[in-house]
Amino acid sequence: MPNLELYELQGCPYCAKVKEKLDELGLEYESHMVPSSKNARDEVKEVSGQTGVPVLVDNDNGIEGMPESDDIVEYLEETYGSGV
Repeated sequence: MPNLELYELQGCPYCAKVKEKLDELGLEYESHMVPSSKNARDEVKEVSGQTGVPVLVDNDNGIEGMPESDDIVEYLEETYGSGV
């Protein structure tokens, strides 16, 4: 099983989009809920260099903090979906 982590915010539609893709592909992941205040998102900033969510970490493939839901969905499809 891949070693995936997702930094997300409750109610975030972009995070939901990524979670739908993870579920569609049957991938397990560790969820990290982040504070709603961007100023309090130190952990996300440390991982990705910015405070937006979602952010994906894929330790097995050297992805240390990929932002942007569209990029994450595309990466997941190419890496774990039919793009394999």
